[in-house]
Amino acid sequence: MKALVLSGGAGTRLRPITHTSAKQLVPVANKAVLFYGLESIAAAGITEVGVIVGDTAEEIQEAVGDGSKFGLEITYIPQERPLGLAHAVLIARDWLGDDDFVMYLGDNFIVGGISGLVEEFRRNRPDAQILLTQVADPRSFGVAELDASGQVVGLEEKPEHPKSDFALVGVYLFTPLIHEAVRAIRPSWR
Repeated sequence: MKALVLSGGAGTRLRPITHTSAKQLVPVANKAVLFYGLESIAAAGITEVGVIVGDTAEEIQEAVGDGSKFGLEITYIPQERPLGLAHAVLIARDWLGDDDFVMYLGDNFIVGGISGLVEEFRRNRPDAQILLTQVADPRSFGVAELDASGQVVGLEEKPEHPKSDFALVGVYLFTPLIHEAVRAIRPSWR
């Protein structure tokens, strides 16, 4: 299993903080938020990590290096501009090969890490698995629509009339079947 960490966004909603620093490097408890994600990936037993980088690539590369301080092997994958999650998977296709992978948004902080989620995925091996959390106002998030058995049947980005209060957290696990899916979808309005 590999990990794909998205660190290419500009962080416009965090300005003025991100005028001088990549949003993934904003400190939380004196440590860059990106470092928590990389540590969670390593704790889950994943060592091969592709990091999607954009305009702040130099800053991210300087902070993360080759990954050895996290026990990881880092490969940087440049993204010309942030064109969405599916685009990140598309441009990482050659590096991902036919491996299962966890996609982790580099500006997220997951309390308790992802080891349990990765273990569950490896044990059950669904085509895809996502991490959700209940939120007070789902209109500000990507929202999952669930059926009566709790299976995800739809996703909608920042809906005016949300179909649930379950927001996407920013951790996704996929088998190689995702490569067919990302080639078949069209970009959203965002």
